[in-house]
Amino acid sequence: MAFYFACLGICVFGMVGNGIVLWFLGFQMKRNPFTVYILNLAVADCSLLLLYFLLILGLFNLTIICYGLDSFLPFFTKYIGAVPFLCHLLVLSSLGLLTAVSTERCVSVIFPIWYRCHRPKHLSGVVSGVLWAGVGTFSLSIYISSLLGQRHNMLFASVGIVYSVILSLTMLISNVSMVMRLRCGSQRRRLGKLYVAVVLNIIFFFALGMPFSVNAFLRLLYNGFLFHERVTLVLALLNSSINPVIYFLVGSCRQRRFQGSIQVALRRVFEEKGRSKEESPVPEGIPMESTARGSAGEGEA
Repeated sequence: MAFYFACLGICVFGMVGNGIVLWFLGFQMKRNPFTVYILNLAVADCSLLLLYFLLILGLFNLTIICYGLDSFLPFFTKYIGAVPFLCHLLVLSSLGLLTAVSTERCVSVIFPIWYRCHRPKHLSGVVSGVLWAGVGTFSLSIYISSLLGQRHNMLFASVGIVYSVILSLTMLISNVSMVMRLRCGSQRRRLGKLYVAVVLNIIFFFALGMPFSVNAFLRLLYNGFLFHERVTLVLALLNSSINPVIYFLVGSCRQRRFQGSIQVALRRVFEEKGRSKEESPVPEGIPMESTARGSAGEGEA
């Protein structure tokens, strides 16, 4: 009971935090290419938390109130059977969305002129839709295979592992390339708040979210687990709950102090690129200092 109450607390906290992010990105600010991915990531996190929130409440009802009710038991049994499929879908979707936002930010930094001139207008929405559809089809195939038998489980597990490894390597290469471009080049630039928030999202995803996927793949391959199921459950819930905290801490941290309301902190993180575009027409990756010097020289002439 203590474990279930702790999970309920994490779910409620995470749903409130992700709900605030959804409300802010959906209704309080104009979306940019990167916040579309963050919005979809918040949807995935909030959905996973809601899924387990309903599951735990169902367990309480089954144990305390509804035990023995014939009308409740068949529905709840089917719901429990669908939970692993839905959780697998949401975790893999989060991995894909984090990879997409990392890759697009890398391209915007390394090829700024090409990115601003040739990037399709609705690329973020299309990529997010393709990720949801692809991961949904894959997870549904796993679920159907598990119902029909275990002949194809090894095949699906292998495909899932290859998919996860490719996305993880792409994410790693994108972030390393961007850091090298920003910090190790001849013209160094400060890392923005949005970039810091995304990197922290990735770190916590690998630390907290990946054990759940590892267990899911091992269950398909060997019908065994590497980590304890309850541990991976708590870690997955924490991973889905921590991103709003990251956005708030990164956005409210100014001069080593935390200041500002939640809305102000979120605005500092997600509207950073919009402000930089308004202040200077120079593509991202070209420092503002050189632009100011050029303007001053033209004024003197």
